[in-house]
Amino acid sequence: VDDCTRECLALVADTSLSGVRVARELDRLVAERGKPKMVVSDSGSELTSNAILTWTDQSRVAWHNIAPGKPMKNAFIESFNGRLRDELLNETLFTSLAQARVALRCWRTDYNDARPHSQLGWKTPSEFAATFNPRRDLALRYAESSAPAPAATTAQMGTSNRPNELRSG
Repeated sequence: VDDCTRECLALVADTSLSGVRVARELDRLVAERGKPKMVVSDSGSELTSNAILTWTDQSRVAWHNIAPGKPMKNAFIESFNGRLRDELLNETLFTSLAQARVALRCWRTDYNDARPHSQLGWKTPSEFAATFNPRRDLALRYAESSAPAPAATTAQMGTSNRPNELRSG
């Protein structure tokens, strides 16, 4: 899933997914969409394999693994995965890989082309991606930095914040 456009770029069904298989899929996506600056993933064995380490080194794409047991570090994809499970995977008994692949393709098309997303101004991911201009749309939200202003001011070197400190009785 592209975190920026919210597009589901690929859903892969197979009997197993090795690091080599994931790298092959990433190569296909790079050929279609261009090279991302970074990939964020969980720490699954297929995503921490030598094949993926080799792929990141050769493709020069940064790879960030979220800490095991910390799904909140990648909340959007966790929400996406939950939606996919609830709407398709938990509801369907697949009898073949071909059936699973067709169902995933249909679900992905529906997700990208028919579902408006609140974070995209109620556009579908495909609509948003078609109008997205990274040079214009990724301007910083805050003039001074990319973070909001702090809740409290920091003390200057050599001065005290004593008037702002709580007094205990």
